[in-house]
Amino acid sequence: MERATVTPPRSAATNGAQASEHLAQAIEQSSWRPADPAPLGLAGFAMTTFVLSMFNADLVSTAGEPVVLGLALAYGGLAQLLAGMWEFRNSNTFGALAFSSFGAFWLSFAALVAIFGPQIPTANAADAIGLYLWAWAIFTTYMFVASLRTTAAVALVFLLLATTFILLAAGEVGANRTVTNWGGYVGLATAAAAWYASFAVVTNSTFGRTVLPVVPLKR
Repeated sequence: MERATVTPPRSAATNGAQASEHLAQAIEQSSWRPADPAPLGLAGFAMTTFVLSMFNADLVSTAGEPVVLGLALAYGGLAQLLAGMWEFRNSNTFGALAFSSFGAFWLSFAALVAIFGPQIPTANAADAIGLYLWAWAIFTTYMFVASLRTTAAVALVFLLLATTFILLAAGEVGANRTVTNWGGYVGLATAAAAWYASFAVVTNSTFGRTVLPVVPLKR
């Protein structure tokens, strides 16, 4: 008669070891952090700002302005919004708010130009667009204050951007194309500063050392 095989119960030590292994795996997965999304957010913002500012400065024909909408939707909008979401995962409150908000700005800009802008009566368009720009100027100004504990590169971006919004808002409300042109020029400087910040962060990351300084401002 064949003897039945009895599997001995696992010892408490074995069960404890497996539980510890599972716990370690869970901790490792929960501590996963994405790559730094800042270069992506800054690059998307910089390129879209650069192209729009070329039109605001009257350096290219305004007939080509619809080209901005594609960038505003995909790169300045969606890509930057995603960068903001990843900053939430990195517990970076400033980056999360900044990238999410300006990603939403570019998405709202595209919607305004393509869909909602034509519905505004001509007589009210300047005041409506001016209000929109002033609201973003206020937001950017207090973000500039917050940026003073990030890096000099990022703080410069917000200082220039706040100035850009103020000039564009004043030019729109006052129907002054010269002021709008100046907003375009400062916007080009903003794009250059944002591109530098993006370039610096990604280059320093790939080289594993500081190649391009961003000058931390934290004390």
